[in-house]
Amino acid sequence: MVATKVQVIFYSMYGHVYKMAEAIAQGAREVPGAEVSLYQVPELVPDAALERTGAKAARAAFAHIPIAKPEQLVEADAILFGTPTRFGNMAAQMRNFLDQTGQLWVKGALIGKVGSVFISTATQHGGQETTITSFHSTLLHQGMIIVGLPYSASGLVTMTEITGGSPYGAGTLAGSDGSRQPSENELALARFQGRHVTEIAARLKRGQISR
Repeated sequence: MVATKVQVIFYSMYGHVYKMAEAIAQGAREVPGAEVSLYQVPELVPDAALERTGAKAARAAFAHIPIAKPEQLVEADAILFGTPTRFGNMAAQMRNFLDQTGQLWVKGALIGKVGSVFISTATQHGGQETTITSFHSTLLHQGMIIVGLPYSASGLVTMTEITGGSPYGAGTLAGSDGSRQPSENELALARFQGRHVTEIAARLKRGQISR
């Protein structure tokens, strides 16, 4: 069996996106033959500011996750990106990482790879969809095949609780003070997305579709 290589690349300030990334990776690993790697993008905020806001202590929980490098994206068959929302857009840390992939674009190195996005917002209407759809623009410029989160993930239609997620991708709601953690429904959607994206990447690889 030919391995399907999956990279989960995230930025997390307080750990919400990290927990979603772990669930994404868990779902991806359920697909036979999947080789799943978890990475974070570099922090840009000064240590003093992180200390002042409590983010430095929160980030200790995932300090062991290796730092992603743009050139490694070439090795993946599927890449799932996770970011918190900043006023309806991706975080600057993720934008900075993607802005370093210009040479990959010149070479067409990411054409045909599967791309997907998951997020965290502070509130229900804080950019759950705009962050992902605006992120898609970069993936399309790179020639990637975008995969979202289909309604076969039954948690998308849950009406009995407040929950993140949309057909564009899994999401969690952190609360304006960051105190809310990903719910089981949100984590289940993340696992579904990780598995779904990996299954599609595996099918494409078995079909020997040219890039």
